[in-house]
Amino acid sequence: MVKQTSQLVLILLGWLSLILGFVGIFLPLLPTTPFVLLAAFFFSKGSTKIHNWLLANKLFGPIVRDWESSGVIRPKAKILSTAMIIPLFTWTLIMVQVHWSIKIIVALSGILVLIFIWSRPSETSGNKNDMAGKKPATPEL
Repeated sequence: MVKQTSQLVLILLGWLSLILGFVGIFLPLLPTTPFVLLAAFFFSKGSTKIHNWLLANKLFGPIVRDWESSGVIRPKAKILSTAMIIPLFTWTLIMVQVHWSIKIIVALSGILVLIFIWSRPSETSGNKNDMAGKKPATPEL
């Protein structure tokens, strides 16, 4: 019973993350890639079937496959993330009236996220297109 409940929670969190990632395609202040990767994580723990569906998805599959196969974040995603993070965090630091300690936490969070994003490889090692167009193998159950 506990396992079924935890799987259901993970699947629901995965769908919520994926929906937020999809909405992020259209809303410039909501990042797509982190939500899609989070959805992939939740699905990988909650449902192999849904995780495989996400891997095979034309829109989100390449992002997830790049990340899961080699920790790659493509340059376009890095640039888009940076272009969204800097204005959003700057606006928060300037316009939102909160204690200075909160502003320090916000600034450090933004800096650390950008360091993480830009420290990831931009392409897979070896052939630049080694995952392009490939469907994922079905994992053993």
